[in-house]
Amino acid sequence: MTKPLASLSLDLDNKWSYLKTHGDAGWESFPSYLAVVIPRVLTFLAERNLKITFFVVGQDAAIESNHAVLRSIAQAGHEIGNHSFHHEPWLHLYSPEEIAAELTRAEVAIEAASGRRPHGFRGPGFSFSPALLAELARRGYEYDASTFPTFLGPLARLYYFFNAKLSREQQADRKQLFGTFGEGFRPLRPYVWPDLARPLIEMPVTTMPIFKLPIHVSYLLYLGQFSTTFASAYFRMALLLCRLTGVEPSILLHPLDFLGCDDEQDLDFFPAMNLRASRKLAIVAGAIDQLSARYQVVPMTEHAAAMRRELTEATRVATQPASSPAS
Repeated sequence: MTKPLASLSLDLDNKWSYLKTHGDAGWESFPSYLAVVIPRVLTFLAERNLKITFFVVGQDAAIESNHAVLRSIAQAGHEIGNHSFHHEPWLHLYSPEEIAAELTRAEVAIEAASGRRPHGFRGPGFSFSPALLAELARRGYEYDASTFPTFLGPLARLYYFFNAKLSREQQADRKQLFGTFGEGFRPLRPYVWPDLARPLIEMPVTTMPIFKLPIHVSYLLYLGQFSTTFASAYFRMALLLCRLTGVEPSILLHPLDFLGCDDEQDLDFFPAMNLRASRKLAIVAGAIDQLSARYQVVPMTEHAAAMRRELTEATRVATQPASSPAS
């Protein structure tokens, strides 16, 4: 029996981007852990024969010393997506002209570094706007993956602000970080954004069906600080609810899912950074192995293409004239 599809992606946020969003000094020198985390992730995926999507930040791709390690992602057969150039979670505040410049700059840098032109986009901090969606459609992107359907966004933002060193102006820029309460009402299943120049499919980051609780791996690691058994059971229940409700999950990874306190000491404000890398990798492996046992795991573009075909067929059937009654 053929397994249903699931997609797996990794937002390749770098150390400097976390420091920048957190309001810490020193990010302007672009400190990086890419040389450590990318080989570790590629080994992890190769051991499981998985191909996924890496959403790359253009600023990292613009730094020549990162080119070899970024190209290794494409050489291993993984998809390269666009995660903006400046990695600013207030992308929704950009003007249409600023959005166009941001995407252009990221595309040029990412293609030069990796040899691949991105066809999918995810906004930093799940930020997006009608102007962004319109520009993505105009440029021929296949999908956007910036929506995060959960009611917990405001709580996550409060926790972040409490632990960050931000001025009032910086907090205003980040006032929609992780989304509003209303994001919880967005669909979990893929859909096509209306009224655009070209059909653009939205691939939401999956949250737990019905409850809309986060199930991305960073959240599992947060739970795993207290009980790895509970974290595993929580993810198992989420996948069961996905099967029961017909949701083909799109699961999100971050670099810090693969780095521990023994690798990085400057990001202790990030949840689960008190754990050593070996313990985190064990939790990540348990979750991804559960996913692979139940689903055929593919990159975002492949998942989006399948969902586009499904949506197109559903529309065709819905608009097909009823058969004439037999005489």
